[in-house]
Amino acid sequence: MKINYNKEMNKTIEELKGKRPKILLHSCCGPCSTSVIDRLNPYFEIIVYYYNPNISPEEEYLRRAEEQINYLKSIGIEYVLGDYEIEKYESAVRGLEKEKEGGLRCLTCFRLRLEKTAQKADELNIGYFTTTLTVSAHKNSQLINEAGIKIARNYEVSYLASDFKKEDGYKKSVDLSKELGMYRQDYCGCKFSKKESEIKSEDKI
Repeated sequence: MKINYNKEMNKTIEELKGKRPKILLHSCCGPCSTSVIDRLNPYFEIIVYYYNPNISPEEEYLRRAEEQINYLKSIGIEYVLGDYEIEKYESAVRGLEKEKEGGLRCLTCFRLRLEKTAQKADELNIGYFTTTLTVSAHKNSQLINEAGIKIARNYEVSYLASDFKKEDGYKKSVDLSKELGMYRQDYCGCKFSKKESEIKSEDKI
């Protein structure tokens, strides 16, 4: 049965009763972070964690990281820049190279990034963690949230379930990033999604 994780998040926010705890927000990129930060900022003290070892090539990773950092500095949000561990990603998805986009390879990637975020939140004594990944119209929020909830059980942190694409979250992220002139990538991040994006572009010619 599908769970409405947007309602679940609103329920958690109500239970805070006006308190504003710290949350470590894993961010996949600057554009996706825009509407998510707007949504969470009234209720949480946000620290953004940029950890995306899946992004390839390294030049693309650096460009996205710079875009994210510049945006966060402009709005006064604290951030932690994770290491670029492409080898860890490639090891995690080895044997899954032929999986379709959105399949087991992607789920493995989600788990890798969420696990690292939970570890970092625990290390920094931050009570909550969540991710911008659910703002994307192309990602399965059910799988992402199930992974986050399961991972949280291994740490002294709480996972904030979400579906940030709801309430026009995805549209707002697109509009905000365009308004701010932010760089918006045309593929998810890994070399597999890049190849798939290039094939789709060729098909349109």
